[in-house]
Amino acid sequence: MPDPSAAVARLAGAVKRYGPQRALDGLDLALQRGEILALLGPNGAGKSTSIGLLLGLIRADAGRVELFGRDPQQLAARRHIGVMLQSAALPATLRVGELLRLAASYYPHPRPLAESAELAGIADLLGRRYGNLSGGQQRRVQFALALCGRPRLLFLDEPTVGMDIEARQKLWAAIRRLRTEEGCAIVLTTHYLEEAEALADRVCVLARGRLVGEGSVDALRAQVARTRIRCLSDLDATAVAAWSQVSVAERDGDRLRIVTTAAEQVVRRLLDADPALRELEVQRAGLAEAFTELTREVA
Repeated sequence: MPDPSAAVARLAGAVKRYGPQRALDGLDLALQRGEILALLGPNGAGKSTSIGLLLGLIRADAGRVELFGRDPQQLAARRHIGVMLQSAALPATLRVGELLRLAASYYPHPRPLAESAELAGIADLLGRRYGNLSGGQQRRVQFALALCGRPRLLFLDEPTVGMDIEARQKLWAAIRRLRTEEGCAIVLTTHYLEEAEALADRVCVLARGRLVGEGSVDALRAQVARTRIRCLSDLDATAVAAWSQVSVAERDGDRLRIVTTAAEQVVRRLLDADPALRELEVQRAGLAEAFTELTREVA
């Protein structure tokens, strides 16, 4: 587990205004060594501003911003980070191996080229020109560039956009490897909530520049009481919908679909009412539902 005393990046009461609008409204956020933090929120929530502050690209109007205990604009702090943004303007005519060698030359103790290529799954692309790669292949190259300096903190902004399922799962494995084997802290922003569920030790949900939810995926899911039940049953959906603690009951072909806040009681009543009931499935709320509930209150 991450060491609570080993914060590698911190926002303390951070405020950032763009004209009359507050992009961040007193945000407190800390990231520990060896932790994968998913930063989630609707468009305009403050995710990009938060990362911009931690990268030293912009200055806070109030509050404190620290990167490895230093000002994020100091070179001594920034040389320990790796960054993979949503878009990257890289020379299309350079070969992938040339791009990696160039990026590695900026660091005092870079990762060997072959190791960077293996981690990112691009060993077979080193001789190809960057501009001739597919969008998913280019994202993997950008990931390799972000990790070539052996970062202690890695920023990944929508890292798997454009990747197929196999490439996405390989990148997830590489992210976990960086965390477990090297103690790398990782900040992940993604619109793929299943990606946050699969990777994050902790999730922070932002809305209107404020933190509206924080905790493990399970802790956030537990804040949403609804559970979904599906089964094969001849029970009348309208009658089931009238049961106490049943929010929704409807037919989906041969299946009965139920949404409830008291799954155990409803399941017992279903089994009592229909001894022939079969193929029972019970699924608690997912991160997507928790995200919707948390951000709805400040929409």
